[in-house]
Amino acid sequence: MTDIELAAIPGGTVTLHDARRRIRRDVDLEPFEISVYPITQDAFGELLGLGGTHPRRPVVDVSWTRAVRFCNALSEWEGLDAAYTFDGSDVRWSADSDGFRLPTEAEWEFACRAGSSAPHYGALPDVAWTSLDGVGAPQNVGGKMPNLNGMFDTLGNVWEWCWDLLDPARYGDYRVFRGGGFADDAWSVRASVRRGGSPGSSQDDVGFRVARGASENPDAAQGWSRAADDERAAYDDPLPPGWTPIRR
Repeated sequence: MTDIELAAIPGGTVTLHDARRRIRRDVDLEPFEISVYPITQDAFGELLGLGGTHPRRPVVDVSWTRAVRFCNALSEWEGLDAAYTFDGSDVRWSADSDGFRLPTEAEWEFACRAGSSAPHYGALPDVAWTSLDGVGAPQNVGGKMPNLNGMFDTLGNVWEWCWDLLDPARYGDYRVFRGGGFADDAWSVRASVRRGGSPGSSQDDVGFRVARGASENPDAAQGWSRAADDERAAYDDPLPPGWTPIRR
């Protein structure tokens, strides 16, 4: 199978912003690994026995649930313990597993920023495929400049699924994606911008990359915890002006 190159990210601290609750929180991260490129059509198809028209482009039209299943399949291929277990549509992450998984939001933003506190880690035309390029589809990975972690396409090209819930009090089981896509403008293609979607949904500008790194606590790691998810789901303060709740 095609090798998936990983970047080793040292531990550190990242500040996350929850716009609706108007809070910021600092997350201390342990060292972890994350893929240098978004998962390509080639890597995705080779593991799952599927074909791809553009092998070096990021795989898109892949749901969060399917990305999670890819992580488990990759772990099995590499002889690692699976990070995820399924109970119907419910997915549980055992954070003490050494298997492949989606990055947490905190990991993703920390790895993307690579020490930068600016919205972009370089001049946007140099580091990201965006609406400025006028392209109509994702582009081959590695075509722009990397960040200081040696990672490509963390901004632009395709949005990337993360493990975390977007806002469970208002959006239920929606999961976060980050980074901006090939058709987005500079406002959306920033290290801090959050969007999300249903775990079963797929879009033509949303892909993912994989991470590794185990914690001693099976229910909490790298800025995420099961208890915090429950607390956020129960949050019932009024929405700020302009905030749009989910439409069911």
